[in-house]
Amino acid sequence: MAGASLLTLLDDIATILDDVAAMSKIAARKTAGVLGDDLALNAQQVTGVSADRELPVVWAVAVGSFKNKCMLVPAAMLISAFIPWAVTPLLMFGGLYLCYEGFEKIYHSYHAKKHHQIDEAQATEEEIVDLKEYEANKVKGAIRTDFVLSAEIIAITLGIVADKSLSTQFFTLSFIAIVMTIGVYGLVAGIVKLDDAGLYLSQRPGESLWARFKRRFGFMLLNSAPYLMKTLSVVGTIAMFMVGGGILTHGWHWMGEQISHAASWIAAFEFVGPVVAFITPSILNAIFGVIAGAIAVLLMELFMKLKGSKAEQG
Repeated sequence: MAGASLLTLLDDIATILDDVAAMSKIAARKTAGVLGDDLALNAQQVTGVSADRELPVVWAVAVGSFKNKCMLVPAAMLISAFIPWAVTPLLMFGGLYLCYEGFEKIYHSYHAKKHHQIDEAQATEEEIVDLKEYEANKVKGAIRTDFVLSAEIIAITLGIVADKSLSTQFFTLSFIAIVMTIGVYGLVAGIVKLDDAGLYLSQRPGESLWARFKRRFGFMLLNSAPYLMKTLSVVGTIAMFMVGGGILTHGWHWMGEQISHAASWIAAFEFVGPVVAFITPSILNAIFGVIAGAIAVLLMELFMKLKGSKAEQG
């Protein structure tokens, strides 16, 4: 009997693992776009940090990301089990926050240029009074952004495994959370140290064909690293609007349907129709995200002014 029970247990475990593997593949495909945005956003967050502090900052954000997942996975299962109606409002709030953060960054940059100030993201170490506080703010901002994107990925994954057993849900969510964190922050670490790798290769001695190739490749990495980081900064901001706007339009079904209709209408055109229709939802989501972010920033500015005037009167 004991042997039969053990075989039954092993069979159950194998079945769960098969389900987890299958569901994880589907979830990875569904969340690939969000993972790309997550990568761009987090690579952008460490810009402005001194070279010797880049990896510690990435590590600190990765640890914070793991903590986010440790909260989000059980919270997602509890919400799904007891108050499933709350998933969409919570996601929409997170999407609005992303749009707010993206537009606030643009507004801050414009305001700084208008008053001939230096943007924080471009400030040098000499211009930052407290480097520890600067790093801490960078890490906090990155972890907040990671929380919103992680919540969306967890929610997407939960939707895929909603009809599965609790054990399959838990292990699939945990697997996606772990792989996502290691993958994203491993790539972020590689991107931020790209210039160091280029410097190392450019200084390799020797006159062989291989040695010359390494030096040339190193110089290419050194020259391209600044442009890559600037590109990631722009892509990261656009990603905030695309992801945040996408969450909002998905939660607002009427708006989501209008975007789908627009894409279908464009797809009817010959030649370029299918290609343009493919990117139309992303563009419209980004535009919606910019509008939502602008409104959120305006409301926050008004709130802060009212709060300041009340404090002065008090």
